[in-house]
Amino acid sequence: MLIPQSEYAKKLRPLLPPEAFQPDFNKLILLLFINITILILGWGIAQHLYEWSAYWLWLYLPLAIIMGNSITVLLLISHDLMHGGTKINPRLMYLINILGTVVAWMPPTLWKTLHNREHHNNTNSLKDPDRNFLYEQPNNLGKWVHHQLVPSNEINPFMVIVGLCTVWSLYTFRNIAAVLFFNNDQVDFVPASFAMTGKKRLVIALEFLLISSVHGLIVFYVGLHPVNLILGYFLPMALGHAGAMFYIFTQHLGSPMTDVNDPLINTISMRLHPLIDVLHLNFSYHTEHHIFPSFNSDYYPQVQELLQTHYPNRMNLVTGKEAWQALLGSPRHYKDDHTLTDYAGNTAVPCPLDNSRLSATDSPLVTS
Repeated sequence: MLIPQSEYAKKLRPLLPPEAFQPDFNKLILLLFINITILILGWGIAQHLYEWSAYWLWLYLPLAIIMGNSITVLLLISHDLMHGGTKINPRLMYLINILGTVVAWMPPTLWKTLHNREHHNNTNSLKDPDRNFLYEQPNNLGKWVHHQLVPSNEINPFMVIVGLCTVWSLYTFRNIAAVLFFNNDQVDFVPASFAMTGKKRLVIALEFLLISSVHGLIVFYVGLHPVNLILGYFLPMALGHAGAMFYIFTQHLGSPMTDVNDPLINTISMRLHPLIDVLHLNFSYHTEHHIFPSFNSDYYPQVQELLQTHYPNRMNLVTGKEAWQALLGSPRHYKDDHTLTDYAGNTAVPCPLDNSRLSATDSPLVTS
């Protein structure tokens, strides 16, 4: 039996401290500016890479990795801030949101609708723009790209790496195109589409122009020499987007579709190293986030403990390795709510992270 997200929230909310529902705005803003500073310093050093001997360019790689992590963290900070829960001047918040989302090429006005409204209210349903494509959907360019780049048992390791580094940008651009050029629920190059008001579409277009201009300034700041651009701009961006896509790929795509928004069935949480959870604002606690979107992420471990107490064996809690292997061992198109199939529709594989058919005494299908 599926349980709506609102019922979990209603039961667990009285068991949590009041401060858990007040996001730590000061911490998020401090992290925002720390990571922006890291990027600016890294890009400043990259200005001189063309002057380095080829034998010493590898010394920049650790900094590129740190910059990539900063890009991932900026995405996660913006994600938390745009879920609300903080009471500050709306114009100041809007400026902060722009600062956080610019590295993702994601207009904040689009993100609030795409993620907060559509994804959270319709998680892994027919209306969710973040789900797998259905096998029965048209075999167009959008579905083909999904097939080629999203982890599955049909693609080779090289394309998995390419997908990690590029799918975030493709995801952003296809949703911008769907809203700006079509703006209806019949667009078929995204898994699910939606409409927005004309005013919001204009704002999205202007935000995208602003974001594009900022990236142009970054490229100009880094310098147009190929070495500067590859190591100083494209590599950190690719690593940062890959970090975000690791979470996005694993948190829903191995789960079943649900007509009732039940986060314990259509979403997974992962056990990652504590240092990663500290760096990434407990983003691995994703089931908990879907129950309480506007929440102080420091308290997600408490939510997990409550879920395991009040809903034993119902939650899908796996290691990062298990979540990743579940994707690599299964195809990426829904044949029906609980079954995945390949691009040609020749196979039928149960969703690898599907606990919806288990009894209360069964163990999860994948567990650490």
